[in-house]
Amino acid sequence: MQPSEDTVWEGTRFRVVRLQEDCGAAGRRERHVVRHPGSVVILPLLDDQRLCLIRNQRIAVGERLVELPAGTREPAEPPEVTARRELEEETGFLAGHIEPVLSFFVAPGILDERMHLYVATQLTSGPPRREPGEDIENLVVTRDEALAMVADGRIRDAKTIIGLLYWVHLQPEQPR
Repeated sequence: MQPSEDTVWEGTRFRVVRLQEDCGAAGRRERHVVRHPGSVVILPLLDDQRLCLIRNQRIAVGERLVELPAGTREPAEPPEVTARRELEEETGFLAGHIEPVLSFFVAPGILDERMHLYVATQLTSGPPRREPGEDIENLVVTRDEALAMVADGRIRDAKTIIGLLYWVHLQPEQPR
């Protein structure tokens, strides 16, 4: 039996719901969950050994983080459309080829957000189309530099670490 669900709070990008689940002899259990439309993260490969990361001011943690470009899907927007839009908005790059490679849950204990990882190749540069107030800058690094940044703690963003591990250990040869 599905738990009952009612909305506690609703914002522009997500909502918080209260779930009540019948646990039989153990009674009822209540949980609060964030409902999210999903998101994308993009691994923009410039050539065999370089990729474009971004430095992004993150208000939630009060820090400037090194990340892969990413963003939230608009309602009913296909993930590939989101990936192309966010890549251009955040970095200025347009992808000649973009391929979905995996999806994962960000924090399934409290959040239903599914993030889709895309690899973007055949990139051409242009001006970023950042939203007003976004404090983002491009950071082009080699594979070894990116891995060193994970190892020494300069990269602490989970979606970026997942994307980099995919690139280093799981990625088949990508079209050019």
